[in-house]
Amino acid sequence: MRGSMMTELSTAFDSTMAILQKVGRDDLGTPTPCASWDVRGLVNHFIGSARWWASMVSGDHGLEAPEGADYAAGDFVAAYEESIRVTLGAFTAEGAADRMVSVPFGDFTGSALRAFAALDQFTHGWDLARALGYDTDLAPELASTLLAMAEVAVDDSLRGADGEAPFEAARQAPEGSCAADRLAAYLGRQV
Repeated sequence: MRGSMMTELSTAFDSTMAILQKVGRDDLGTPTPCASWDVRGLVNHFIGSARWWASMVSGDHGLEAPEGADYAAGDFVAAYEESIRVTLGAFTAEGAADRMVSVPFGDFTGSALRAFAALDQFTHGWDLARALGYDTDLAPELASTLLAMAEVAVDDSLRGADGEAPFEAARQAPEGSCAADRLAAYLGRQV
């Protein structure tokens, strides 16, 4: 399972990076499925949140993004590559998988936190693809795995209004939707 979840986290990063590499400067003001963020805000969020996951599992708060960091102002692809490197390093460190970690939404083992990190990064890649009109049928096998995990791990205590809780109320995806769209709907996105 440990190797599997590392593969899932890596795949989530790869999926989101593939969309991020298509983002142009003119796209940064585009609205996203997350009402509180345009593309600039979304990019800054998921680059910064990758580093936040690393800091949580490692206990090294020096890994966190600087307050108010605007990654989108510079080479955001390079910034994401660096955040990915830092995050994968933190999750593969000795003892990281079994370490108990307290985060604002509960206490988890490092391996459980890694699953949440994969869910977070993958879903924000979906948000970015949706915002820019790209195909949202991203990494179908990973999307199915993350949907099954979310259906168990995401309860009403993690749901609320956009910007106030990690996830909005679950929505129904249209009939025949791909796994990534079903995951996004389950996490509160309009599909």
